[in-house]
Amino acid sequence: MRHVSHLVFFCSILCSDGYAKIIGVVAHILKLRGLSPKWGEGTWMAENATLVGDVVMGRDCSLWFHAVVRGDVNAIRMGDRVNVQDGAVIHCTYQRTQTHIGNDVSIGHNAIVHGCVVEDRVLLGMGSIVMDNALVRSETLVAAGAVLLEGTKTESGYIYAGVPAKRIKKIDAEVKGILERTARNYIQYAGWFKNPESA
Repeated sequence: MRHVSHLVFFCSILCSDGYAKIIGVVAHILKLRGLSPKWGEGTWMAENATLVGDVVMGRDCSLWFHAVVRGDVNAIRMGDRVNVQDGAVIHCTYQRTQTHIGNDVSIGHNAIVHGCVVEDRVLLGMGSIVMDNALVRSETLVAAGAVLLEGTKTESGYIYAGVPAKRIKKIDAEVKGILERTARNYIQYAGWFKNPESA
């Protein structure tokens, strides 16, 4: 598990034309209230992602461009192989709710995950919102734009859609494959950014 107090790394080389070329940049990572973010081996973060305070991420996670994981007012815990896609926000509520995310979870572009529990093998679609004290059980797909209201508890093995989100149909083998494949693919995508010359 790695941790830092305050970190924005820039790695550069001097090119033949005299200009510095940036070859690697690490996310904006902030220690807050004496707590530093921690993450497991194999985790990759985009250079403009933000990670703050009481956050613990597992192995092989990825934090994409403009994503924010803000553990300033309460704790955020994430398992292994979680991908937090571009523009997504993970937060919680002061003295009320933490955010806990399981293994093999995909959090789509611009999704909001706030003070809730998300179990294993879940896909939260683009722009979806999961509110405080909601429980997203394992093998659930929350459709793009869906809103799980405060205190909502999903059933495992179903697709939820709409505002407010409702159970619409059971997950079949094809959708189950998408849940698993998306988490696995994001490990591959992150690998391209770790070694861009060999991608």
